[in-house]
Amino acid sequence: MKYKATTTLVAIAVILVMLVAYVLGGYNGLVAAEEDVNGKWSQVENQLQRRADLIPNLVETVKGYAAHEQEIFTEVTRAREKLISAGSVVEKAQAEAELSSALSRLLAIVENYPNLKADANFRQLSDELVGTENRIAVARMDYNNAVQRYNSKIRSFPTVIIARLMGFDKKEYFKAEEGAKEAPKVDFDKKGDQ
Repeated sequence: MKYKATTTLVAIAVILVMLVAYVLGGYNGLVAAEEDVNGKWSQVENQLQRRADLIPNLVETVKGYAAHEQEIFTEVTRAREKLISAGSVVEKAQAEAELSSALSRLLAIVENYPNLKADANFRQLSDELVGTENRIAVARMDYNNAVQRYNSKIRSFPTVIIARLMGFDKKEYFKAEEGAKEAPKVDFDKKGDQ
């Protein structure tokens, strides 16, 4: 009788240890996935900040050639400030779309100023902007991939139980606004302009 009781207690202890190990492993996996999402979001913000830091220099360079285009300069500055102060993923996406739109209009103005397109400072800034736009696209893709993995993980059985008990919530994807799915086109090497 003692043997059966001991065997039963050992079996229960083994099951409890396995259950605790599974819960801890599941929790740690969720923490790692959530930190991956947070890290990827940080990279999106880093690249958005890089672009926001480039914009004042770009605007000042264009202002020297196109002083009468004040409305677009104000619009770009306002959109940049809105992006910097945005908090959530959704707010950042909306502000990023507004800034992309304003930048597109600013860069369209440049077409009217051939001397500006030839300016070395402007060309360097525009090259940096193109590179930054590419980095933003990659960072957004990496973030959305991490969100997809995380959201799948917290919805999969039996991890969903751990996720709900431990307060892991669904993360938002970075979604571009309608009409802002393309980076601003920066093309200063049109034939006939050189």
